[in-house]
Amino acid sequence: MIESLSAGGIVFKQTKSGAKWLICQNSAFKCWIFPKGQVGDKNIDESLIDAAVREVMEEGGVKARVVGVITPPIEYFFTSDGTRIHKTVHYFLMEYESGDPKLHDKEISEAKFVDFEVAMKTLTFDNDRMVFGSALKQLNQSKK
Repeated sequence: MIESLSAGGIVFKQTKSGAKWLICQNSAFKCWIFPKGQVGDKNIDESLIDAAVREVMEEGGVKARVVGVITPPIEYFFTSDGTRIHKTVHYFLMEYESGDPKLHDKEISEAKFVDFEVAMKTLTFDNDRMVFGSALKQLNQSKK
């Protein structure tokens, strides 16, 4: 079994009608997810935060700043080319700063900002919906 470490962002953008959330559709599997990816795949000394910021830029097309840590990280298993992989993903609550989701990389077929209800209905995986609920709770607590 291989251990895999990823980091990503749950990115919100404040609008007049409330917060909008960045979701992405993976090109290969057509699943809807939050932007995330391998830690250290471009720089061996990359931190979790640096990886999350980079992946949001690459997969989501936007620059965002970290405003919180979402705990605990999510973990899951999958098989790729006959090899079992245990993946741990550390997510960060991030606030949009600039950029356009249309400028995503080729790993993503579509990236867009949507409201909470649309995101919850669109996300493919239960663990993404769970971590999304934690992100929303953290954002609401930070407003108090």
